[in-house]
Amino acid sequence: MAKIVMKFGGTSMAGTERIRNVASRVKKEVDAGNQVAVVVSAMAGETDRLVGFCREAAPLHDPKEYDVVVAAGEQITSGLLAITLQAMGVPARSWLGWQLPIHTSDAHSSARIESIETDALNAAMASGEVAVIPGFQGMADTGRVTTLGRGGSDTSAVAVAAAVKADRCDIYTDVDGVYTTDPRIVPKAQKLDKVTYEEMLELASVGAKVLQTRSVSLAMKENVRVQVLTSFEDKPGTLIVSDDEIGENDVERQVITGIAHDKNEAKITLIKVPDRPGAVASIFAPLADASINVDMIIQNIAHDAGSTDVTFTVPGAELARALDALEKAQGAIGYEKLVHDTKVAKISIVGVGMRSHAGVASTMFQALGSRGINIQAISTSEIKVSVLIDEDETELAVRVLHTAYGLDAAD
Repeated sequence: MAKIVMKFGGTSMAGTERIRNVASRVKKEVDAGNQVAVVVSAMAGETDRLVGFCREAAPLHDPKEYDVVVAAGEQITSGLLAITLQAMGVPARSWLGWQLPIHTSDAHSSARIESIETDALNAAMASGEVAVIPGFQGMADTGRVTTLGRGGSDTSAVAVAAAVKADRCDIYTDVDGVYTTDPRIVPKAQKLDKVTYEEMLELASVGAKVLQTRSVSLAMKENVRVQVLTSFEDKPGTLIVSDDEIGENDVERQVITGIAHDKNEAKITLIKVPDRPGAVASIFAPLADASINVDMIIQNIAHDAGSTDVTFTVPGAELARALDALEKAQGAIGYEKLVHDTKVAKISIVGVGMRSHAGVASTMFQALGSRGINIQAISTSEIKVSVLIDEDETELAVRVLHTAYGLDAAD
């Protein structure tokens, strides 16, 4: 007998027929003798609809009341799934975030889970009752409902799995696992049997949309085994586990695990910044104060007049705020001109095998160069290399690199 947390996304919960399909999958685990908790998202599109109501009511709405509204989507699906399971003869009840409770910080609309009380939950599961828990929500110390931010149901599921010491957290999505790259771009992309936490964290952070970054980070911290699979077919998914579980031989065999792309990047260049100590700090301090994340950074060759150009990237959605912060700080920074470009994309190669193989970055640069793809910026970590290129060359770059690293599936 295993203890399993099953999480179903909005596409899986989109309507009564799909909820019945979810209930059938849950019943199969119960019939196998497993203890089961289920975490659900709102129906596909429902959270957007509720957010729209808040904006119509007042553009500058109270975030506390916003959380009350948008948390309703998951409350509905948790109740509907419990009703459906009961109709199938499976004991089930819904547990709202405040009923467990799931304790969170007081940062409304972007709260973080601090602890989960599990005594009653464990007792219910041990008795054979399926616990159906709405994702995305919790309760602050003030007693008010909080939400975790968009995509927070994945984090809820991993947090519940960690709290009840589950053997596995199965996350059901509209894709059947983690692939070497986006199969819509590269039809020969291969589904991976296993991926390390570090690799999945890097892939999620640079554009892979399979899992939310926070959920992967929490799984790695709490050592929760996560499986990504689809609710629409009966087929194995991808396990996200520790390096130890994958094994050194598997890591050595595959240098690059996956290739991700992200078109939601914007490039900013400050021209003729004074080339003096503290100049770079004066650029990034106002961005940090505005809570804007900066990714790639390049300081170009200095000009003759004692100045230099500084280029960096920010999320596309933060461009307007970044430009506003930099323009207000122009006097303190001392730059001559500011230019920006939204027609860029970030391409990243990820793999723990980089730690023990030389020439990985060289292969990337040569492969892109051979197809005339210009690299505008570079950033690296221990298991990742990212480059910034023209947005129009995104798909070509992904295909070229997928082939260059031998990731194409055999015909």
